Amino acid sequence: MSDDDHHFESKADAGASKTFPQQAGTIRKNGYIVIKGRPCKVVEVSTSKTGKHGHAKCHFVGIDIFTGKKLEDIVPSSHNCDVPHVNRTDYQLIDISEDGFVSLLTDSGDTKDDLRLPTDENLLKQIKEGFGDGKDLVVSVMSAMGEEQICALKDIGPK
Repeated sequence: MSDDDHHFESKADAGASKTFPQQAGTIRKNGYIVIKGRPCKVVEVSTSKTGKHGHAKCHFVGIDIFTGKKLEDIVPSSHNCDVPHVNRTDYQLIDISEDGFVSLLTDSGDTKDDLRLPTDENLLKQIKEGFGDGKDLVVSVMSAMGEEQICALKDIGPK
């Protein structure tokens, strides 16, 4: 077998998993959890003690961090749940295109052009108005499980 037989797709990350396991009983409110394949922020946790030989169960209520939908799950507290790797990164806003994509400046000086404007009406209005007024805006982008979305906005003054 020669070295020419191997063709690997190059990925931006080092092949790290999008989630990591964590025991259900240790996940707290304001933490993150994967419910029905979606990354969620935990808004409510209740633990129920069960019968004589049963396991305690954790009831999680989470809000999807990208769509805002409420999801619920019940897991035995001794079992492992998937917890998403959630990252927040700040980028400077350079431009907004007509088709709803934003152009962002990364720390390394490159541009990132693959993000859409947020669906949240309030945030969308703030970004468009601030950009229209010529302000220097920094947007926070939350990424988890291969998805990214603008989640917050900071004004760093006029250009």
